[in-house]
Amino acid sequence: MSLEDQLYDFVFAYDAAFERAAQDSGLSGAQACLLVQIGRGSRTMGELAADLVCDASNVSQLVRRLESRGLVVREPDPEDRRTRRVSITDAGRETSRAVEKRFTLPAERVGRLAKAEREQLSRLLAKVSGPEVGPEPTG
Repeated sequence: MSLEDQLYDFVFAYDAAFERAAQDSGLSGAQACLLVQIGRGSRTMGELAADLVCDASNVSQLVRRLESRGLVVREPDPEDRRTRRVSITDAGRETSRAVEKRFTLPAERVGRLAKAEREQLSRLLAKVSGPEVGPEPTG
C-alpha cells in the first residue's frame, strides 16, 4: 500500500470517527467542527468561513442551528458594528467537550507509538502540514 493510500485511509477513519462522536453528541460533523472552531475564540462569520474553507451561507446555516440550540450566540463586533461575532456558550462548551471525549481515534492511534515515534511523527506532520513551498532546486 502506498503512503498516499495510508494517508487517505487514516484521514477517512479520522473523519468517520469525528462524525460518529458528533452524532453521539447530537450534532452533525459540520456543526461539531464549527463548535470546536468557535470554542477556540470568538470569530466573525467571515473568519469562520475562511477557517472552515466553506461558503459564508453554509456557515450562516450552521451558526443558526447551533444558536437555536443555545450553543453559540451572535453579537455585534465591538470594533465594527456591521459585523457579527460568534461566541460559544457554556452549553456549547459542554457539548464540545462531549464530542472531544467521544472522539478517541487520535489518542488511540498515537498511543500505539513509543515516545520517540510520537516525537518523530510530530516533526513529520509539522513538515507536511506547514506552508506550501516551491519545488526543490534542481541545480
